[in-house]
Amino acid sequence: MPQFFLNKRLIILLVSIIVLVALIGFSLRERSKLSWPEQFIKDTTGWAQSLVSKPTHFVTGFFENLQDLQNTYGENKELKARLEKLVSLESQVQELNKDNKDLRDILGEKKTLRDFKPLPATVIGRNPDRWHEMIIIDKGNLNGIEKNMAVVTASGLIGKVKSVTKFSSTVQLLSAMDPKNRISAVIQGEKEVYGFVQGFDDKQKLLLVKSIPSGAKIEKGQKVITSGLGGVFPQGLMIGKVVDVKPDQYGLNQAAYVKPGADFYDINNVIVIKRLMTQPDKKAISNGKEEEL
Repeated sequence: MPQFFLNKRLIILLVSIIVLVALIGFSLRERSKLSWPEQFIKDTTGWAQSLVSKPTHFVTGFFENLQDLQNTYGENKELKARLEKLVSLESQVQELNKDNKDLRDILGEKKTLRDFKPLPATVIGRNPDRWHEMIIIDKGNLNGIEKNMAVVTASGLIGKVKSVTKFSSTVQLLSAMDPKNRISAVIQGEKEVYGFVQGFDDKQKLLLVKSIPSGAKIEKGQKVITSGLGGVFPQGLMIGKVVDVKPDQYGLNQAAYVKPGADFYDINNVIVIKRLMTQPDKKAISNGKEEEL
């Protein structure tokens, strides 16, 4: 008797396995329509999932909206504070400009190192092999473009005009690995510190400002602009901000690592800067050395 029950259980187990395999094979084959049990189970499962997911999404969305409102409130508060400060700075700038104009009129000075004429242009070419070195713009000699003119974007200085034809010009970027590409710069602070933008750290994507006196105090976040003393670039063009300062290899001077204000990778529209003040003799400035801008 016990042997009969054991055989019966074994037969039932084998039949169950065969039926299960047959059902799996039936469900896996390609069919245009599902069977009514499969369709019933699928619909029931989908309905149950939607029944659970909708309240869950509602609750999570509610808390996300609360977090967004809190973030928006904080950002709005910060923007209001900045706006109030900006209005105050604008009024101060207007007063300073007025005083500066009055003093220049009294002294008979009509031009300064900051005076320039903007010449807008569009980038029309870029060599993939020299992406970080050169761009080609759609303005040339006929538009008043000359060699060594500064080129900027809305965010800051990107380079200088390297060569000019009648209808286009080639611009050398500050990120180009050219040791002769030197720009006279000043680091703004309580006491202005002068140096030269010379070199680009490709790994950190930072400009190098060299020839800074070892005793000069440079802090992170200080702005770097063109000095206007190189004879070609006007004064006050934004270059970037200091992120680090290190002594040079000889320990006699310092080198500042500067994050560029402009994005050298994505450039579409630029402004070529024509300096209005009379340019000094380049030979007198360079004195037989590398040309400085």
